Amino acid sequence: MGHISLYDAKTHLSGLVERAAAGEEFVIAKNGVPMAKLVPLPKVTAPRTPARALGVTRIAPDFDAPDPQIDALFACGEPDSAANR
Repeated sequence: MGHISLYDAKTHLSGLVERAAAGEEFVIAKNGVPMAKLVPLPKVTAPRTPARALGVTRIAPDFDAPDPQIDALFACGEPDSAANR
């Protein structure tokens, strides 16, 4: 694990990130006092799978079809009163 000053870390950040991604770890110090640690993230091996937390299992084919009532409101009209019954 290498120690590096904050100034050097700011100056060479992109290179340090590349080295960290390759597996190196760095401690970044300000005025000789360790302040942060730059470490590699674990590799993502499989894509995420949805949790189905909302219970949505299907989407209707007309999900994003225009709604005549909303269209009438945007056209400064009144929505059909028959549709509200």
